[in-house]
Amino acid sequence: QVQLVESGGGLVQAGGSLRLSCAASGGTFSSYGMGWFRQAPGKEREFVATISRTGGTTLYADSVKGRFTISRDNAKNTMYLQMNSLKPEDTAVYYCAARISYNLYRRPNEYNYWGQGTQVTVSS
Repeated sequence: QVQLVESGGGLVQAGGSLRLSCAASGGTFSSYGMGWFRQAPGKEREFVATISRTGGTTLYADSVKGRFTISRDNAKNTMYLQMNSLKPEDTAVYYCAARISYNLYRRPNEYNYWGQGTQVTVSS
């Protein structure tokens, strides 16, 4: 069973950048398809990006395509989300998630393991 811990959130001005990290432990990291989700106050948790076990395939939500980049380093048991050109509407708690799979998934209920989340706040 894998444990996930996010880090790297914070307060940034619109147009700025942040890099989130998701450190995994307790499992074979390369067995897990991974994803990033976010949840703003009063809204449902929404898909941001997902990456395959090897990192060779990625998918993005339309709202972040071209601005965010998901990646992973299986040697370090860590996944990343590089966020550029941030907008106030990107403000949310960001969560990483994992499931043992060869495929990519976009729905929160398709993931088995979750981190505790990290707050990202983008000021205008």
